[in-house]
Amino acid sequence: MGMNKLPLKTRVQILTMLCEGSSMRSISRVADVSINTVSKLLVDAGKFCADLHDREVRNVKAKRVQCDEIWSFVGAKAKNVSAMKQPVDGAGDVWTWTALDSDSKLIISWLVGGRDGEYALAFMDDVKDRLANRVQLTTDGHRAYLNAVEEAFGADIDYAMLIKQYGEPEGKKASPERRYSPAVCTGATKTRIEGNPDPVHVSTSHIERANLTMRMANRRFTRLTNAFSKKFENHVHMVAIYTVWYNFIKMHKTLKMTPAMAAGVSQTLWSMDDLCEKMDAVAPKPGKRGPYKKSVAEISN
Repeated sequence: MGMNKLPLKTRVQILTMLCEGSSMRSISRVADVSINTVSKLLVDAGKFCADLHDREVRNVKAKRVQCDEIWSFVGAKAKNVSAMKQPVDGAGDVWTWTALDSDSKLIISWLVGGRDGEYALAFMDDVKDRLANRVQLTTDGHRAYLNAVEEAFGADIDYAMLIKQYGEPEGKKASPERRYSPAVCTGATKTRIEGNPDPVHVSTSHIERANLTMRMANRRFTRLTNAFSKKFENHVHMVAIYTVWYNFIKMHKTLKMTPAMAAGVSQTLWSMDDLCEKMDAVAPKPGKRGPYKKSVAEISN
């Protein structure tokens, strides 16, 4: 069954379930399609959504931007990769970098990959490209940001780091579930790096909240489950789809509109139907094949 034969409502159902965190297997059961069909739609929609974000999320007039990285893994956690039965390409720890406009809650930029300086710089360059004006930026204390922000923005930014201190929760010193729950934040230091950031707004709570939503909605980010991406590409496609869904389709409860509308990036509320129809509009139409090309073997005979 080709994508073009798949009824619109089935595609809407599959993509919505993906964004809400259902596994491919349960989607194939509920929507009564093969895993292969789900997987093909994931790839097509992922490419489409990455392009759409790239095109539409520009000239963002933000005041305050928060950045964060979410850890997840593809195939296996890095320390277990060597023991995998069939190592997958790009297996190991994967970081999803995200930048959020604090006021509209728009995801301005995302990048999936490593956590080193090269990724930090590519990410920060992209954030800079999408902003219309000078902003106040808050990141966590990850050292790779220091050089990346300096390279991307120079002095044209008000930048502070929020450096958190972590400690053991009271009375839980040696409980076995301890290693499955995150460390408790016991305090945070606000450090001015560049420009004149207002200390009141040195915060990463909005991006942490948004990323918690992403982690909950997207089972691929859930630590300690086996629903992680088997393939790095699938992980990237899923982040692309999720971002468009989150920015353009999902109503924000307190804002009563989508982040894209709140940020002035979109005039209208989109639905998943709109997204699928837009995908159809750019999809290559099935039909006439191009001119027949002789293969090298035929020519040389």
